[in-house]
Amino acid sequence: MKEAAFYSREEENLRCQLCPHLCLIRDGHAGICRVRRNVQGTLMADNYGRIASIHLDPVEKKPLYHYHPGAMILSVGTVGCNLQCRFCQNHQISQCGPDKLPLLSVMTPETLVNEVAAIDGNIGIAYTYNEPVIWFEYVLDTARLAQARGLKNVMVTNGFVNSPALKELIPLIDAFNVDLKAFSESFYRTQTFSRLSPVLESLRCIKDAGKHLEITYLVIPGLNDDPSAFDEMLRWIQQNLGDQIPLHLSRFFPAFRMNCAPTPMDTLRRLYEMASAHMSFVYLGNVSYQETGRDTHCPSCGHMVIRRLGYDVDLQGLDEDGACSRCEYRISIR
Repeated sequence: MKEAAFYSREEENLRCQLCPHLCLIRDGHAGICRVRRNVQGTLMADNYGRIASIHLDPVEKKPLYHYHPGAMILSVGTVGCNLQCRFCQNHQISQCGPDKLPLLSVMTPETLVNEVAAIDGNIGIAYTYNEPVIWFEYVLDTARLAQARGLKNVMVTNGFVNSPALKELIPLIDAFNVDLKAFSESFYRTQTFSRLSPVLESLRCIKDAGKHLEITYLVIPGLNDDPSAFDEMLRWIQQNLGDQIPLHLSRFFPAFRMNCAPTPMDTLRRLYEMASAHMSFVYLGNVSYQETGRDTHCPSCGHMVIRRLGYDVDLQGLDEDGACSRCEYRISIR
């Protein structure tokens, strides 16, 4: 454990200020995330250095399609989350604290960074699997060391974090994928037990900082696939983040406490066509082999610049500067 950042004392309790829940935590108890615990008047990060999952992945699996395409990155995650999504696909680790998984690996930031640096062809670390925001202290310490070694830091996050904490992380994080779960406060309240507005603020903050940003949208039948709400979300993204942000539309399959049918492919294709009218780069995820929504095309001339087959990537249409080899249009790829 390590003393947590971002909290204040209120009489005999502690107020966690890391995320918008602002949990008031009694002695011996943890916040909604299950990992930030009041230990005799000090807020402790109970998951510091404790790793639930670690694996070398293609960066496209995060998903990041416009950030070092074809590269490998070491993905790490812990336990806990500050959301309680009824459809969580990693609920075995996100909806529990360290006390429920006693066999977690323990790894200092120094050890992790040394291991990452020793992997041939690995570009860095992706903080993922559960919500990395609630791993704040460990991510901060590790990312500083990784950055000093010339390694990349990537966060896959729900974006539900207060601005002071996000602004402390941003200088250390090279790329973000943010899960935008719906464009409805009612959905966030009833399906994730959180709020939409802080997530939108995080998206703007990341964009304003000039960091690489991609968005994932899990399409759940009957809950966030309404065309009018989806169109409103697309217009918000276009106006606030720009039309070059890669948008990943992901197919839902039953998970955790949600047993509705998988997303119909017709629904996914319809939303893909809607999104493509607003955005330059729209992709389909969590689907079997398909032609649509897989490859990257130049928004200017339509030339295929990246061909994908699963996680096999062919940068066939990009020149050495990351521009379209046919018309020299600068693609938003890092």
